[in-house]
Amino acid sequence: MKYKILEHTADIMFEVYGKSLNKLFTNAAIATFDVMVKRSSINPKIKKEINLENKDIEKLLFEFIEELIYLKDAEYLVFKSFKVKIKRSNLKAIVEGEKINSKKHKLLLDVKAITLHKYRLSKTKDGYKATILLDI
Repeated sequence: MKYKILEHTADIMFEVYGKSLNKLFTNAAIATFDVMVKRSSINPKIKKEINLENKDIEKLLFEFIEELIYLKDAEYLVFKSFKVKIKRSNLKAIVEGEKINSKKHKLLLDVKAITLHKYRLSKTKDGYKATILLDI
């Protein structure tokens, strides 16, 4: 299982899993966009590269999700695929998607932001786990 939605009264909260940090970050991006749009309705027409740096891996994940939400809001983009590579404190991601088209895309919830409330990232015996709360 890549992620699971958790109970929360007003927002969307989920746990995301990955055997590696690359997988964890990829699965977090997938979960974030699965909340917003039916990803199968997206064609990967536009490719964006995201480069971030933070020595704190927990903050790096937060900033990555924050950047994806920013691209959705500022450039009206939704993404279908995510390739994430993390080396030390550097993240390089290639994300593919297209401009939002309400006639074509099945839009679900409008995520406003990722929040620090209940946010955490931890190492587990199977890899990594993060809890993420999205403000809708």
